[in-house]
Amino acid sequence: MNKYDEKTLALIEKLWRKGKLTVSEYRQVIDGYSLVAAEYAATCAFETRKAIYDNTVFVRGLIEISNFCKNDCLYCGIRCSNKNADRYRLEKEEILECCKDGYEVGLRTFVLQGGEDGYFTDDKLVDIVSSIREKFPDCAITLSLGERSYDSYKKLFDAGANRYLLRHETADGEHYAKLHPPTLTLAKRKKCLDNLKKIGYQVGCGFMVGSPYQTDETLAKDLKLIEQFKPDMCGIGPFVPHRDTPFSQFEAGNVGLTCYLLSLIRLIHPPVLLPATTALGTVHPQGRLAAILSGANVIMPNLSPQSVRKKYELYNNKLTSGEESAQEMNKIKQQVQSIGYRVVVARGDIKK
Repeated sequence: MNKYDEKTLALIEKLWRKGKLTVSEYRQVIDGYSLVAAEYAATCAFETRKAIYDNTVFVRGLIEISNFCKNDCLYCGIRCSNKNADRYRLEKEEILECCKDGYEVGLRTFVLQGGEDGYFTDDKLVDIVSSIREKFPDCAITLSLGERSYDSYKKLFDAGANRYLLRHETADGEHYAKLHPPTLTLAKRKKCLDNLKKIGYQVGCGFMVGSPYQTDETLAKDLKLIEQFKPDMCGIGPFVPHRDTPFSQFEAGNVGLTCYLLSLIRLIHPPVLLPATTALGTVHPQGRLAAILSGANVIMPNLSPQSVRKKYELYNNKLTSGEESAQEMNKIKQQVQSIGYRVVVARGDIKK
């Protein structure tokens, strides 16, 4: 082991003990990424996660309700200017049928994800959320529907939503501006996250690894934001390009670095719920299992109707199993068991 590795391992150990570093130290840890550092970080993350969640992995049923979006984010395949996107929306009855399918195979959290689609007004979403709450009272309802007003978030919370996922994408304002149109700002995104926490949601943020113009410094700021905000959930995955975006020629993010960062996030905020994201499974066939071995403890099988799964294409070649809910759940259980973990049928709330 060289002195460079020794310095990185010392900083990882410090993070394990204290749960925080300076931005400069985070940058050094990221810059010191290597197989040696990744293995040590994963070992620390394993012990940290085991103390809180043992060897359990939670599953959430993902329902992609719409690929219409008013925004024009430069990395996203459902951006409003993409004329090649095959647009769709699910109606309330279709969403409830997806929940029914998921409930029957043991899922107790439903994640409604979609673009910022003006069709889904507060009234429509309140009706959908309250109907899910009435039919599945023992389940958690997670929303991932972008930026909305405080009042909108409050109405949905009062209707029965428990959690909200809103990735911050990058904690550096200049970097944020390179990934998004001028109408979207990091300040507004962070305000939404603060509002969600204030209302009482379990809140998730997150970022892409390897996005265009990302640096060790911007990643260090991401880790600092997670340290300070302490999200209940944190979704990170490698950037994957989409053919119909300005970033189509950029390379995908690195799976190994993504897993390294998952381990670091586990050390920063030990109780956090960390998904093994679909993007990881898209970039590498064993990506999601590698994420679990690095500290992740959530998998989200897709409950969307087969007819629309490939239409919700945020990036090229998005992983879709093509299997029915029961088949996919059995496959996930077998895969998770093969690496010494077990899928738990539960809401899977954060343990604080």
